[in-house]
Amino acid sequence: MPDSDTRRPPSLATRMTAVWYRHFRVYSRNLISNGLPPFLEPLIMLVGIGLGLGAYISRMNGTPYIEFLAAGLLVSSAMFTAAFECSFGTYIRLEFDKVYDGMLTAPITVNNLIVGEIFWAGTKGFFFTLAVMVIVSAFGILPIQRVIAVPFVGFATGIMFGSLSLFITSFVKNINHFNFYFTGFISPMFFFSGVFFPLTSLPGWVSPLAEALPLTHAVRISRALSLARPEPHLAWDLSYIIVFSVLFGLFAVRRLRRRLID
Repeated sequence: MPDSDTRRPPSLATRMTAVWYRHFRVYSRNLISNGLPPFLEPLIMLVGIGLGLGAYISRMNGTPYIEFLAAGLLVSSAMFTAAFECSFGTYIRLEFDKVYDGMLTAPITVNNLIVGEIFWAGTKGFFFTLAVMVIVSAFGILPIQRVIAVPFVGFATGIMFGSLSLFITSFVKNINHFNFYFTGFISPMFFFSGVFFPLTSLPGWVSPLAEALPLTHAVRISRALSLARPEPHLAWDLSYIIVFSVLFGLFAVRRLRRRLID
């Protein structure tokens, strides 16, 4: 008779890690093409906007403009990579490559699979924020001792936008519909979440809308750490990120479970 231990199902951590590891293997297979852009994109943005506008805007809220911009770009990169990963990436794995059909034949549940997807989005958020951190530190824009903890904010940002993007993906029937998500929500949020200018410069009626955007809270935490300027609302920002991630994560699990099983 076989040992009962050999029939014991894998632990929860093992099942979710297996999903994460599968995505890591695929991503690292083309490491140069996948890993180089996160270092080049912030460099182009900082040179094109930071130095360009910096010639006309010397300081923003008492901070050199290029430092102000760099503190916001640290987490905006996490937003974009998590949003792409759990929208286009998830849809392709779901509808075209049928990756999830094969994964669900293994001893994992739909819940394990989706949570693994969200943690992978968080990991990419961490890596992309780390890449920006290396750039801004190497060029002396922000000291390493200030930004060393910001990749963990990038991880939380990746979790947040991974959860939201999976929820959006659960409704999408045609891959072209993601254009509405990115053009109508992600891109405008990039410009109205305090990355390029403080929210206090917005008209009064726009400020509550900007406050409701998820990226706003990640940018505020990143800037407080990067510029060593603690703000009184950081507890609210952290609470927003946690509640938002849990709420949309649960919505995504419920809707995608139905879609995967059907």
